[in-house]
Amino acid sequence: MTTILAGAIMIGLGALAAGIGDSILFARYMEGIARQPEARGTLFGQTMILFGLIEALPIISIAFGILVLFGIV
Repeated sequence: MTTILAGAIMIGLGALAAGIGDSILFARYMEGIARQPEARGTLFGQTMILFGLIEALPIISIAFGILVLFGIV
């Protein structure tokens, strides 16, 4: 019973954290474009790198959550 709860918490919090991180990242990206439109290309590249790093968290947490749910770990 506790492994199901632990797996569900890992998966849920990983998705929640990614959603919050993505929303903050893209809000700052839009704010940066509004302040300096000429820096759009540089900001876009940096934003996509950070987006990939933020999205690594839920992928790892889902993988570990599934391992915990099935009792492998």
